[in-house]
Amino acid sequence: MTTPRIGLIGVGLMGHGIALNIARKGFALTVLEHPGNQPLDALRSLGVASLASLKELAASVDVLVLCVTGSPQVEAILLGDEGALASLRRGTVVIDCSTALPESTERVAAIANAAGIRFIDAPMTRTPREAAEGRLNLLVGGDAAVLEECLPILRSFAENVTHTGAVGTGHRMKLLHNYVSLGAVALISEAAACAFRGQVSPEVFVDVLAKGGGGGVALERLRPYLLDGDPSGLQFFMGNALKDMGYYVAMARDTNAVQDIADAIHDTYACAVADAGHEALVPKLVTTLQRGVGYCQ
Repeated sequence: MTTPRIGLIGVGLMGHGIALNIARKGFALTVLEHPGNQPLDALRSLGVASLASLKELAASVDVLVLCVTGSPQVEAILLGDEGALASLRRGTVVIDCSTALPESTERVAAIANAAGIRFIDAPMTRTPREAAEGRLNLLVGGDAAVLEECLPILRSFAENVTHTGAVGTGHRMKLLHNYVSLGAVALISEAAACAFRGQVSPEVFVDVLAKGGGGGVALERLRPYLLDGDPSGLQFFMGNALKDMGYYVAMARDTNAVQDIADAIHDTYACAVADAGHEALVPKLVTTLQRGVGYCQ
């Protein structure tokens, strides 16, 4: 695959940065036109093409990158009545960068493999800023030889690429990561809400945690909101946090793992979505929790 033709579906906050970096590295890239895309002007200035037809896009590429919301969208794109799988040529590689249910990923990969399509799951960590900078972390599940073949593409937008094992393990590791990350954010947010209701200043709260056991990435992403009401430190929608926690709870249940803490974190984000809406940024969880006990009833 010396000069692969790449297709990308899902030019959202993360997908736009991925597309920019693929194009900047000189790959031939075509994206699917969709109302949920970020503006395509910057991509088109780099020579990126766009198509309105999913089937036409699928038939024209050697590698298809998916960066969509979750398993229902991945399944619809690949397996739906007008899905891409029927139009992909044998030997094409599908790289799923979405956050998805591992059970769904394993099933979709098996169907793809039976049709002669190679499939790896490559969910990402970090934020839209790192996506634009080409500094994402990728957690890749799938055949090592396919990963090796795709490394030049993956490294165009990722700083770190970790092979997690068989297909599905990338999505398992992503859910584990997001559980820990979103759990830390929820814990600090609840502590901040308690602190502010008890007349502890934001400055003191942040300073003390940063110098002790509360320091770390979660606090730093919340810091702009805690100190200045600026939620841009963590550009992640509350609805996506709830979706990811739902996926984690389902994965834990399927593996008979303890999930008591996960259930509480899931319910916290469910209440926050009910209070602030799906498209509220996650740092606003602090304000929701400040409303006090019973805010989600």
